[in-house]
Amino acid sequence: MDRLIRRLKTVFWEAANFKLRVTGYIPSHLFRRFVYRLFGVKIGKGSAIHMFASFYYPRNIVIGEDTIIGEGAVLDGRDKLIFGNHVDVATQVMFYNGQHDIHDQSFKATFAPIVVEDYVFIGPRAIILPGVTIKKGAGGDSPENVIEAILTGLKKVRKPDNVILIADNWAKVRDILLLSRIKVPVR
Repeated sequence: MDRLIRRLKTVFWEAANFKLRVTGYIPSHLFRRFVYRLFGVKIGKGSAIHMFASFYYPRNIVIGEDTIIGEGAVLDGRDKLIFGNHVDVATQVMFYNGQHDIHDQSFKATFAPIVVEDYVFIGPRAIILPGVTIKKGAGGDSPENVIEAILTGLKKVRKPDNVILIADNWAKVRDILLLSRIKVPVR
């Protein structure tokens, strides 16, 4: 019986996700915002979600005031997904707060909230993973904490063979002194 109930919930949410995806093709911020709110997304005054957004479990998604979510964004609400005020999320950014534990024999799903604080800019095609908090004012062309980000990622991943770094080629690395702490190849 539990399996049947789980399956029915899955079918319900897949239907809801389909309706939300179709809504994303309608060229009206006002209409999309209305429908997204009906499905439980909390959207602050002056905020906009551009076309082609995808949602998972919209009831856990909170968007602050004057926040822009770019075209083609993926918003995962399987755990809390919280955007502060005056946030700018560029095109095709993906927020995933659920993933599978590759070290677990049953490949179980794990979830953690994502928080994007006030006055943050997230550039195009970034992928934000479970448990990430992006602090107030982050983003843009300021110097990057590349090494610190790699060290943080290495704490969360067991024994990686190597690390692939995707960074802004024009921004200066401001934490180069931490480089000696990285013991795996960075590509």
